[in-house]
Amino acid sequence: MEDKKKVIENYFEHGVLVSGDFLEKKLDESIIDKIKHEGDLIVINTDYVEVISQQQSLVDWYEIDRYRVDAEKNRDDELYQTQLQHFRQATLDLGTASFNQKQNLMSLETDPHLQPEEDNITFISSVAFDNHSPSALLALPEISSSPQQVEIIISYKNEPHKYEVKDFTLLFLSRYRFLEGLLRNRQELQNTMPISRLLTKKEKENVSIITLIDEIGETKNGNLILTVEDLTGKIKVMISKNKKELYQKGKDLVHDEVIGITGVLGDKIIFAEDIVWPDVPATHQLKKGLEEEYAIFLSDIHVGSKLFLKEEFDKFLRWINSEAGNPAQKEIAKKVRYIIIAGDLVDGVGIYPSQIDELGISDIIHQYQEFTELIKKIPSDKKIIICPGNHDAVHLAEPQSSFDEKFAPGLFKIPNVTLVTNPAMVNIGKTENFPGFDVLLYHGYSFDYYVANVDSIRNNGGYHRADLIIKFLLKRRHLAPSFKSTPYFPGHKEDPLLIKKIPDFLISGHIHYSNVANYKGITTISGSCWQGTTTFQEKLGHQPEPARVPIVNLKTREIKVLKFG
Repeated sequence: MEDKKKVIENYFEHGVLVSGDFLEKKLDESIIDKIKHEGDLIVINTDYVEVISQQQSLVDWYEIDRYRVDAEKNRDDELYQTQLQHFRQATLDLGTASFNQKQNLMSLETDPHLQPEEDNITFISSVAFDNHSPSALLALPEISSSPQQVEIIISYKNEPHKYEVKDFTLLFLSRYRFLEGLLRNRQELQNTMPISRLLTKKEKENVSIITLIDEIGETKNGNLILTVEDLTGKIKVMISKNKKELYQKGKDLVHDEVIGITGVLGDKIIFAEDIVWPDVPATHQLKKGLEEEYAIFLSDIHVGSKLFLKEEFDKFLRWINSEAGNPAQKEIAKKVRYIIIAGDLVDGVGIYPSQIDELGISDIIHQYQEFTELIKKIPSDKKIIICPGNHDAVHLAEPQSSFDEKFAPGLFKIPNVTLVTNPAMVNIGKTENFPGFDVLLYHGYSFDYYVANVDSIRNNGGYHRADLIIKFLLKRRHLAPSFKSTPYFPGHKEDPLLIKKIPDFLISGHIHYSNVANYKGITTISGSCWQGTTTFQEKLGHQPEPARVPIVNLKTREIKVLKFG
């Protein structure tokens, strides 16, 4: 008994409570060394020992505890053990596996014509997106363009009022109506029926429906079972695990998304044959500009954090002023016409646990003052477009309002700065002879949910694969198809997170990892960050890749990524 008391006291001093079964097993106390830096008081039992013994990074104990609670609610210990095994493997992989899929996405060869000089500015990747089919490339006349301009296409104004249930209903209804219209144009969904009519049928027949997902479950045999609804009623849909391709599609479904389903009706249940998403048309045109000019993309500056990478950002500022890099790099800097920043200009205050310990500037107004001083160093001939993120001094609900002048007055005084909401859409480079490029800005707060809940994203790189997240959202024509993936501002007559107008560029941030890809003529770019790894990110297993700047040649649509640190 005395030995057990000493063990309990020793663990408790390191913020750990031990369960009775752990003590009975008489496991090695050296396991303390694995968990003493976790930062949260945790309760440890024998289930967690293998996770700790294998871990290569800090563990999200809240996630494990959620598995335990769900298992006890559903009385399903087998499911819990399966989830726990997945978590063990994921934790092991996080620390040991190198991420090779990015190499498959883009060529990482250094440009031989742009070798770095003393400032160590390096082109770490080069990728050209093209599609040689006649319908994919927009033919444009060879006429010189006029000076660059920025046109705001979508930027929201939030007008608060007393909210009622109908305000949220209106969001879902507007979303359903728009996506239903897109799906009805799909050949395989030409003969859709309302669910109320299907429920009256008694014979087996081929059917198709357009529907919203209410519930997602699994049968004892491992098949997926959905509860779906339209404006007339609800029905069950079965997705057989034996149809492997369809089953994998089903595993990527999330609550509240609007889809089309084809299948066979039998006994008031649909046995699915295919799933159809609203998606982007394959004929979307890949536009190219008339002149050689460039746009660059930043996000997650996080000024005010002790971990703000000031030296690296200063190096970027020297380059954009053509004061750093070799002659070719300086020449490109001169041709940069647009700088687009996708949120989190400052680190904010009270955003994540224990943030105060990592703040170098604890006053939000002073944070914006410091950011403004940095941005003012960018040459005035370059148009700067900025939307907020979840660390900025605006409400968290989306669409987030543009910046408040009382917190960031300096931003409103810079003539070449355009401030928009999150999300927003702008057009850049429009002239009499060229329609310009439509750029959709979205900081990406919903991304966390899809990394955690979509198998094909989580198992193929997670936070390192913004391209998979954005492709997932484009297929659904919505920036947050699952209602609980982001907080909503319910004061709009139409769902503001719908992707109604197809952009040429979709720009995001939030995940602190730069990524570039192309999806059906849409260039998707995730900005990097200018902040080192926080303790909170360590705990969640995030691995930021800071000080990268994607740069697009608007004439060729070729993208390079510059490394400043």
